[in-house]
Amino acid sequence: MYDRIKGFRDFYPAEMGARRETFDAVEDTARRYGFREIDTPALERTEMYVDKSGEEIVDELYSFEDQGGRDVALTPELTPTVARMVVAKQQELSKPIKWFSTRPFWRYEEPQSGRKREFYQTNVDIFGSSAPEADAELLACAADALTGLGLTAEDFEFRVSHRDILGGLLDAFDADVDVDAAIRAVDKSQKVDRAEFYGLLTDAGLSYEQAETFDDLLDTPEDDLDELVAFAETDRVEHAVDNLTEVLEATADFGAREYCALSLETARGLDYYTGVVFECFDATGDVNRSIFGGGRYDDLIEGFGGQPTPAVGFAVGDATLTLLLQRAGVWPDEAIATDYYVLQVGDTRAVAADITRELREAGHVVETDVAGRSFGAQLDYADSINAETVVIVGEQDLADGNVTVKDMASGDQTQTPVEAFPPEGVSRPTYEDFE
Repeated sequence: MYDRIKGFRDFYPAEMGARRETFDAVEDTARRYGFREIDTPALERTEMYVDKSGEEIVDELYSFEDQGGRDVALTPELTPTVARMVVAKQQELSKPIKWFSTRPFWRYEEPQSGRKREFYQTNVDIFGSSAPEADAELLACAADALTGLGLTAEDFEFRVSHRDILGGLLDAFDADVDVDAAIRAVDKSQKVDRAEFYGLLTDAGLSYEQAETFDDLLDTPEDDLDELVAFAETDRVEHAVDNLTEVLEATADFGAREYCALSLETARGLDYYTGVVFECFDATGDVNRSIFGGGRYDDLIEGFGGQPTPAVGFAVGDATLTLLLQRAGVWPDEAIATDYYVLQVGDTRAVAADITRELREAGHVVETDVAGRSFGAQLDYADSINAETVVIVGEQDLADGNVTVKDMASGDQTQTPVEAFPPEGVSRPTYEDFE
């Protein structure tokens, strides 16, 4: 007996049906916004992740040397891959480029609730627009995907921030600050106590008093953002405040403003983020980790050798989204659904096969016996797969030119001429069609 590898999951049909319904809802939303589906490799060169994140990233990868002597890794995220793809065909692609994909990723980290070593994400990205409307459309698309799954403003919120506000404030202090390290500390601020947070800030170059001041600045309410401009006295912070305000104003026109709240403690831990960033959280706090997030990464395409290209995107992970949907009571029903089971009694395979084929051609989910089982065993199986209707094709009924149609919910059954089954012009026949 072989055990499943830690951090990986099996999905049986009932759960997979609920997952598929969830993926389809998110993808359908992306398609309605004009995002086009792409697919990408499971393997990339390890060098691509080292160049982006440093040598230490290798410890978090499933990386190895392949038989061709290349250092490769199972992809831990999509952003570097799509950046590579944009660079490869940058001159051929019409701007803005709007792409989405759903696929698995792999990270070698300690599994926990909402975090697995193999996980699935739907990534949604816009390349080629720096306008606030692009950020707002991403937020609106994310909101519509969640509400399409049955969630409401009572269930989730987007905590929105701006990396240049954080970086500009840190630069304003009279200190030699490692800005990237300090921003990574901000990203951890909700996960650690104040003492540890201040310790991370002082490690990044702030004094303890400066760390306290910076922490106070992070609590600035939306109506008082001008105070941050006055504190920093730099164009960088002023422009960032203006940009953040413009994005939030645009979300109102795009129908997503009610889901957005200012949160300067939201930073996103990856260094490639450059502008507006956001994270989605359970509004009730019951799921105590970020559901998903996204933001601007305007420098990444150029860093991969392409022309300067602004970009913004988000990625919805399956593990945390499942936790939120289950908490809110809107996780799809984990039940197998079958429209018809065509039951065979005696030597009736040819007629049963014709009926099965016609029902499938009409778009129904149909099963029939492929194991030579008895009448009772077939009926039990039809019940186990939640068949709505059973069509009994028996030798005696066929001798009279009929089949028997049984409604599994009520138990009622009636006979109908085999030549009239399934009835023409009925897109989804039910038991009542034969009464």
